[in-house]
Amino acid sequence: MARLVIDIGNTSVKIAVFDGPNLIEAGQLDTLDESLPQQLITKYQITDGVFSSVNRQSEGWLGPLAEQITLTRFERTMAGSLQNHYRTPQTLGLDRLAGILGARHLYPQSNNLVVDAGTCITYDGVDAGANYYGGSISPGLNMRYKALQYYTSALPLVTADAGFNNFYGYDTATAIRSGVQNGVLYEVQGFIQNYIQEGIYPNIILTGGDSVFLDTVLKNSIFAGYIKTEPHLVLIGLNAAIQEHND
Repeated sequence: MARLVIDIGNTSVKIAVFDGPNLIEAGQLDTLDESLPQQLITKYQITDGVFSSVNRQSEGWLGPLAEQITLTRFERTMAGSLQNHYRTPQTLGLDRLAGILGARHLYPQSNNLVVDAGTCITYDGVDAGANYYGGSISPGLNMRYKALQYYTSALPLVTADAGFNNFYGYDTATAIRSGVQNGVLYEVQGFIQNYIQEGIYPNIILTGGDSVFLDTVLKNSIFAGYIKTEPHLVLIGLNAAIQEHND
């Protein structure tokens, strides 16, 4: 039976349809438009769904959907067999938790490090024994660009350029681009190196809106053998969570 899965993030809404554990179709909304989920409900004759939200103000548009299907909110209590050692589990972001569950679902016998490059960049490791101890949060790519413009009087707002690969900038715009993009890459590589040196996280799973940027560089680096990219990791985790919860 088809299930609708919705991930409401800080800047966009991701939607997918699953048949059991299998992803059938996925899409993304940059504005709150009910047309796509409505089309999916009709197309696949969906009767139930699950959603996660880190943006409570964006949840109002779920009302009409909840009148048509049984819509369950993803909660931290739906983590199944995950052993959560986070000292403040009530503050662990639902998107981070879903990403961890997605990694566990895809690679249950492995140690996994999830790098979610979205509004923020988060790093979360879960071992083969389903133990989660914590992670790291840093500003995302676009947040860094916006911060340089917002907190200074002279620096312009520069946008990301996936094709930029200079070590240094040759004017102010490219100097900013060098600092932001190289800075993100060095940070990610540093975290990966530390985890690998500990010998516990062989799978590095990239997800999030800027994962394509990271994937391009990291798959041409010494870490290539560790890298796996899954743009729908959070959706996969949400679906796995509701499946286990219902069982």
